[in-house]
Amino acid sequence: MSKPVRLIRSGSLSDVAEYAYGAVVRPDAHLVFAAGACPLDDTGATVAIGDYAAQAHQMMRNLDTALREAGARLSDVVKTTVYVATTRQADLVTTWEAVRDRFGDHDPPSTLLGVTVLGYAGQLVEIDALAALHP
Repeated sequence: MSKPVRLIRSGSLSDVAEYAYGAVVRPDAHLVFAAGACPLDDTGATVAIGDYAAQAHQMMRNLDTALREAGARLSDVVKTTVYVATTRQADLVTTWEAVRDRFGDHDPPSTLLGVTVLGYAGQLVEIDALAALHP
């Protein structure tokens, strides 16, 4: 059976973006909607206050755990939205590098946003994701 997700790249669009421009999900796939994964440890405390990279690594570990609980993996992700509490592009890049490193060769379409504030004290990053599974 083929994978439920096919990532779309276009020769007509720039290859500067480090993600696919689109994704197609098989109609028989089961969808997993992952809520915003935050940089919290197992006690609920925000980790690495002030450190975008360390928080992004924890955020991705938490996303991976949540997806696995649903029977999915990072390679099943169809789309992400990454939120970064900053007005500096360098902080966006630092966060994005941690996200890209964790996804490896799988580069789902993603939106990266700078926002004013996130929900937990000291929280700098958050990611939500949509994944697709074989039925």
